[in-house]
Amino acid sequence: MGLMSYLRNRAGLVVTVIGLAIIAFLLGDIISYGTPFWMKNQNQVGSVNGESIDYQLFNMQVDQTTAMYQQQMGGTASPQMRNYAVQQVWNQFISQELLKQEIEKIGLSVGRDELNNLVSGTNPSPQIVQAFTNPETGVFDKNQLNTFLSQINSQGTPEMRQQWEMLLENIRNERLNEKYSNLLTNSVYVTSLEAQEEYNQRNKLANFKYLMLDYSSVKDSEIKLTDSDYKAYYDAHKNAFENQEESRAIEYVLFDARPTANDTAATKSVIEQLKSELVNSTTDSLFATVNSDTKYPYTYLRKGQVSPALDSVIFNAPVGATVGPFLSNDRFEIAKVVDAKFSPDSVTASHILLNTTAEGGIDKAQAKADSIKRLIQQGESFSALAVQFSLDEGSKINGGDLGTFPRGQMVPEFDEAVFSGKAGDVVIVNSRFGTHIIRIEKQIGNSKIVKAAIVDKVINSGKATTDAAYAKANNFFGEANGKNFTEVANKQSTTVHKAERVVPMDNTFNGVEVPRDLVRWAFEAKKGEVSERIFDTEDHFVIARVVDVQAKGTLSLEAVKPQIEARVRNEVKAKMLTEKLNNALSGASSIDQVAQKLEKTAVDIENIVMANPVLPGVAMEPAVVGAAFGLQPNKLSKAVKGEQGVFAVQVTGFVNPAELVASDINNQKQQMQTAKAQRSWGAIYQALQHKADIHDNRIRFY
Repeated sequence: MGLMSYLRNRAGLVVTVIGLAIIAFLLGDIISYGTPFWMKNQNQVGSVNGESIDYQLFNMQVDQTTAMYQQQMGGTASPQMRNYAVQQVWNQFISQELLKQEIEKIGLSVGRDELNNLVSGTNPSPQIVQAFTNPETGVFDKNQLNTFLSQINSQGTPEMRQQWEMLLENIRNERLNEKYSNLLTNSVYVTSLEAQEEYNQRNKLANFKYLMLDYSSVKDSEIKLTDSDYKAYYDAHKNAFENQEESRAIEYVLFDARPTANDTAATKSVIEQLKSELVNSTTDSLFATVNSDTKYPYTYLRKGQVSPALDSVIFNAPVGATVGPFLSNDRFEIAKVVDAKFSPDSVTASHILLNTTAEGGIDKAQAKADSIKRLIQQGESFSALAVQFSLDEGSKINGGDLGTFPRGQMVPEFDEAVFSGKAGDVVIVNSRFGTHIIRIEKQIGNSKIVKAAIVDKVINSGKATTDAAYAKANNFFGEANGKNFTEVANKQSTTVHKAERVVPMDNTFNGVEVPRDLVRWAFEAKKGEVSERIFDTEDHFVIARVVDVQAKGTLSLEAVKPQIEARVRNEVKAKMLTEKLNNALSGASSIDQVAQKLEKTAVDIENIVMANPVLPGVAMEPAVVGAAFGLQPNKLSKAVKGEQGVFAVQVTGFVNPAELVASDINNQKQQMQTAKAQRSWGAIYQALQHKADIHDNRIRFY
C-alpha cells in the first residue's frame, strides 16, 4: 500500500512544512535498531548460522509467491507451482541472511543523519520517491512527505506506524546492500598486463596441425578397471564430489497406470454423445458447466485463448454450429458457437473499487458509486477520488490506473463493460470483488470475438487399467525386500531405475514425478530398506529402495563410482594411447611422420584463438589449444591428454594482433573490470554459502 494513499484516507491534506530537526526527532522515536526480522521458535523451517525462519512466516511468503506465479501464468495453483515457490522463498532467505550477517560482520552501518537524508534530503531513497509521488502528476511531492511526517504521531494509526517502520527498515537495508555492493565493486581491479593478456587470448591466431588417437578407438571391453584406477581418479578430483546437502541414492520400479487406447476410445465415445446433446441444447451455458471437466468461462473469447485445435475452427464457424471433438493433449474438446462480433483488441481503463458489503449492500454501494460517477462527470479528478475511495491497493496509488489489458484478463463483468463501451464512458459494474466505477480511457484495435460453450473430457485411466497396474505393483511389493529387489524385478520383467542423488526437496526421480511422501520416507529410512507401501502418482505406481545414504560433505568413492566410471575408463585409455603416441613421436621431426607411423592423417586447422579453445568438428579441447599456444613454430608437442582422446600438435605459425595503444588498454581494462565486478557477487555468495552452517528442515513441512 502506498503510504501517502493510506494517509489520504485517514487524514486531511493539511500541508505542514517541517524542518530536519523535527524529522530527526521523529526518526529517533520510530527507528528500532537491532530488532531481528524474525524470531526463533520451535517451528523452524531452516537456519543460516543459527538464524532461523519459522514456518508461519516462511509459509506466508510461499503463499504470496504462489499467488504471484498463479497471476503470471494463469489457471489454478498447481503442486509444481508451489514447489517452485518454496524453492524461491528458501533461496531468498539464504541469500538475505548471508548478506545481512556479512554486513554486520564487516561493520557496515547506516547512521541516523544518513537515514534522515535518505528520507528527506535532496536525494531521497527511491522507495520514498515511489511512496510519495503524486499519482496525478507523476512527480515526487515533498509536501506530501512532510505532511505525512508531521501527522503520523498525532493522527497516525498503529497500522500506519508499522508500515512506516517497515519502509524505514527497507530503506536502511537497501542502503546497506548498496554499500556492500560498492565495496565489492571497488575491490576488483585489472592490471595493464592482464588487459594485454586478455587481448592476446582473444585476438592472437594460431595455425597448427594435430593428430588425435580417439578414446573410442579402444573398446571398453578391453579395459579392466581396478580399485586403484578408481582411487587415483577420485583422489585427484575429490573437490568435485562435495555433497552440498544430505542426499539419497534410490532404486525404484514404475508400474504404468496411464490411459490405454481403450480408455481413449471410451472417452471419445462419451464426448461424441455429449456433442449430440449440446447440438440440441437450449441452455448452453448450464450444459457446459454441468458436463465439462474444465469449467471454461461462458464469455466472449479472442484468438489465442483456447487450445490450438479449437482456435483454428471456432472463429470461422457460423453462429449455432457445434464443432469437434478435437484431441487436445490429454482431453477431447467440443464447442458450440453461441455468438460472434467484432471488439477492441485491448483497453486502457481506470477504476475505483468499493466494498459492497461494507457499504451496506448492493443498493447502497450503487448509490455511492452513482455519486462518485456524478463527481467525475462534473470534472472532479478521477485520480484523487480513486486515492480517496478505492479499495484496490494495487491501482489506487496510480490514481486507479489499470494500464492496458486484453480481453480475458479481467473478470467477465468487467471485461464486458470496458470492451462493449466506448472511450470516455464512465460505467458502474458489480463483480465478486465489489462495485467498480470504471472509466474507459482508450480502446485499441478491432478483431472478431466469439462466445462459445466449451465442453472437454479428460482421458483418464479406467478402472480396468488402474486395477491391472496395481495388481502388478502389488505382486512385486509382496515378493520384494531389501536383498532381492533387483532379482524380483528381473523375474517379473520389470525395469529397475536408479536416481543417483535425491535431495530432500526433490519431487521427481530422473524427470518422473513422485509423491512428496515417498521422498520423506526415503529420508527417514535406512540403507537397504524398501518402501513400506505402494506409492502412486497420476501416471504410475512406485516402489522404491534406499541404496545409499549420502551425508553432507565429501561423497565416498563408493557413492560416486557409477558417476565416474566412464571418466576413469578414459583415464586408463589415455595412459595406453599416450604410450602409443609418444613411441610414434620418438625420432619424428614432423607431425606428418608421426601420422604415417600410426597410419593416420594429421588435421590442419587455422585461426584458433586461446579464448575459444574449440577444435572444429571435434569438441572443446582447452589442453590441446593451450599446448599449441605454448609451442614454438614447427616444434612437435609431446602427447597431450584431451577430452576426446590423446593429441599431438605442431604449430605452423602465429598471427599476432595489432599492438594496443594506451587508450585501447584502458578501454580493455574497463571492460574487464566491469565484467569482473558483475561476477564478484556470485563468487562471494558461493563462498559465503559454502562456509555457512545451513540447516534445511523444509522436508518436515513440504
